[in-house]
Amino acid sequence: MAALLQLAARPAPGVDPTARSKYRTVGLALALVGLMGATASVIGNFVAADGISATDSYQETLAWTFGLSIFSFGVIKISIAVILMGIIVRLWHRVDSVKSALSTLHGHADEPTRVRGDTKTAWGKATISDTTPKLLPIHRLARKMWRPMLAMGTMALTTGLASSLVWADKTPGTESFRQAAAFTQGVEFLGEALLLSGIAFLLGTILAGLREGGGEVQSSLGFPVTTLKMPGTAKAFVVLMMIGMMAGITQFALYLVAIGNADNPASFASWLNWLGPFRELSLGLILAGIVLALITIGNVLAFQFDRVKSIIRTGA
Repeated sequence: MAALLQLAARPAPGVDPTARSKYRTVGLALALVGLMGATASVIGNFVAADGISATDSYQETLAWTFGLSIFSFGVIKISIAVILMGIIVRLWHRVDSVKSALSTLHGHADEPTRVRGDTKTAWGKATISDTTPKLLPIHRLARKMWRPMLAMGTMALTTGLASSLVWADKTPGTESFRQAAAFTQGVEFLGEALLLSGIAFLLGTILAGLREGGGEVQSSLGFPVTTLKMPGTAKAFVVLMMIGMMAGITQFALYLVAIGNADNPASFASWLNWLGPFRELSLGLILAGIVLALITIGNVLAFQFDRVKSIIRTGA
């Protein structure tokens, strides 16, 4: 896995772009593991449902199946992240191949005539410059943060899975049972929020690569570089992702507060009644941001395709 994390960037010159992707293989394997874990959790719940009259056994089963199911969802999220790493590598293969193909078609432009400054395109506002524009702060942040987010999310989920086994070993109805329940739920959903944030940062890394690679293609041909400005969907993506991530951290802190109320069953139940929807909201906000990031990626790809067609047809 460490090698994959290191290689989720521009491949070295001479790497065969047609070689089978390691990211695809690992991603599919992880998705299968996650699916198997989720299936085992469902089977455990079915078995527990048959013995619902035995209250203690039923609650103990729900404890470990909760931990296993959330952990399994996390494994599937990690598989998505690994596939996105492979997409980053493929993106740079695309940049190199387009540069090579366009240079063969048009060579190098000696005196480009495109006017510099701001312009409007069918895909939104853009800027025209002599060189590839610098990455935006969010792009640089995304490239730095996706690794620690995925690592911390994995550690939190692993801790939550272990905690769910401790929870299942406690006597239902006791203070220690409620404490283990609160900690397990809080840390598991913290892990889910961190993993989704890591996926969001990977999408930001893809957007950074599209911006950088698109400018590199144009400047290598001697053309002024036309780059889309940050659209509203990208800005909303950043806002929703950041709010969702902070909410995910906050829900964990509040679950720790709830542990302090575990000696009072009524107060403890009140805490958990509203913390459940709140933790789901945190994940929903990040997922909504991811949707907007995907929309932005699609828009940028459409713009770049249109730009390549313009270069081929008009040489400008």
